[in-house]
Amino acid sequence: MIIFGFIRRAIIQGIPLLFGSSGEILTEKSGHLNLGIPGIMYVGAMGGVIGAFFYEHGSSNFNGTVAVLIALGCSVLGSLLMGLIYCFLTVTLRANQNVTGLALTTFGVGFGNFFGGSLIRFAKADVATVTVSKTSLAFSRTLPLEKTPAWFRDTIGQVLFSYSFLAYLAVIFALIMAFVLKKTRIGLHLRAVGENPATADAAGIHVDRYKYAATCIGSVIAGLGGLYYIMDYASGVWSNNGFGDRGWLAIALVIFAVWRPSFAIVGSFLFGGLYIIHHYIEGLSMSTQEIFKMTPYVVTILVLIFISLFRKRETQPPSHLGLPYFREER
Repeated sequence: MIIFGFIRRAIIQGIPLLFGSSGEILTEKSGHLNLGIPGIMYVGAMGGVIGAFFYEHGSSNFNGTVAVLIALGCSVLGSLLMGLIYCFLTVTLRANQNVTGLALTTFGVGFGNFFGGSLIRFAKADVATVTVSKTSLAFSRTLPLEKTPAWFRDTIGQVLFSYSFLAYLAVIFALIMAFVLKKTRIGLHLRAVGENPATADAAGIHVDRYKYAATCIGSVIAGLGGLYYIMDYASGVWSNNGFGDRGWLAIALVIFAVWRPSFAIVGSFLFGGLYIIHHYIEGLSMSTQEIFKMTPYVVTILVLIFISLFRKRETQPPSHLGLPYFREER
C-alpha cells in the first residue's frame, strides 16, 4: 500500500535528521550552540567512505562485519575530532560560538568535497562519484521478513522492521538521551551547566568537563547521521555536495522538538515526510516542488513563534545557550 511505503520512506529520510538533532540537543543542553553540525555530518560521512573505500580496494577477502566496524570507527574518529576542535575554540579559548560553528560547517563541507574528489581520481571513476557498494550492503542489512506472511511484510513489517541497525540505533540514542537528561544526576548536572554555569561551578560541578563531553558525544552522534545517509539512504554512493540541506534541517528540528530528544523522534519522521511528500502529489511543477521542500522550515518558524508567544519554561532553550562562561566573573 502507498501509505505504508510513504511512512517507510519518511522514516528513512528522517533518520539522518534524528542523529543530527539528537547530537545538537545534547550539545545545546550544555549551553553551546554548535552551528557546525552540517559540517560534522559531512566529515562523519566522508570518514566512513574513506575507511570503507580503502578496505574494499585493499582487501582480497572482504568481510562485511569488518567493513562496518572500519567505516564506523573512521566516522566516529572524524566526528570526534571536529567536536574537539569546536570545544577547544569555544570552551577553552572562548571564541564566538556562532562564528566557530559556521567555520566548522564550511571546513567540513570542503573536507568532504576535497577527499571525495581525491577518491574519485584515485579510483579512476568515469563519473563524479565514489561507490562503496559492498560496505553499503553490509550496513543496510535488515531483519529477515521473507518467511513472514505477505500482509504482515507489506504493512507492519515494512513500517517497523525493514531498516538497518543504524536506524534503530538513532531511536535508541534519542530515548537514552531523554532518560539521562530527565532522570539521572549526570543529566541534572548537564542541564545546570546550560542554565547557569556559574551556579553549577559554585556547586562543585566541573563545567568545562561537561561542556567537552556533551559537545564531543553530540558531534559523534551527528556524524553517524552522515554515515547513515551515505551507507544506507544513498546506497554507498558519495557525490560532492550531494548531502543537501539535511544538516541545517537537523538544527531546525532542535527548535521544533523544543530541546527534547523524545520529541525529536516524531519530529524527524514528520520532517522526513514533508521533505518527500511532493513525490506523492501528481502534476507539480519544479518550482512548486521546491515550495513543498520549504515546509519543514516554515513549520519550524511557526513553532518558534508559538513558543515565543507563550514563553513556557519547558519549551525554552537553555538560559546560557550561546554565551561563553568566564569563571572569573562569577
